[in-house]
Amino acid sequence: MPNPRLTGLGGGLFCAAAMFLLGCLDALLFGASLPVYGVLFLPVCALTALWMRRADLLTAPVVVPIAFAAGLVPVADGNAGSGSRLMGLVTALATQAVWLYGGTLITGLIVLVRRIRLHSRGRPSGRTAP
Repeated sequence: MPNPRLTGLGGGLFCAAAMFLLGCLDALLFGASLPVYGVLFLPVCALTALWMRRADLLTAPVVVPIAFAAGLVPVADGNAGSGSRLMGLVTALATQAVWLYGGTLITGLIVLVRRIRLHSRGRPSGRTAP
């Protein structure tokens, strides 16, 4: 199992690029199925939270919603111009909010567990004198 340690920017770029590529793949193979896109979003969220550096852990729950929106661009309806594409993107964000909230929750829980483990390991057992 790979164990990369992504910075905040690297984690954001990884997540956005992965979701954009998965959105393109979804549009190509499944005809832009939004539920398939939502299901593919969940493991990307988990990997992003697991692969972030300790110092940048708190950025993971921030970048996953941005990546969700970035990956919706090839999946969203709208063939008649930029206004139609924007309306399709807004509609997809509204109708697929459950996946967005679920992925953000997964990311937040993984980050929270990692932070608790880091703090419990880093503290000495017992009080030290000043």
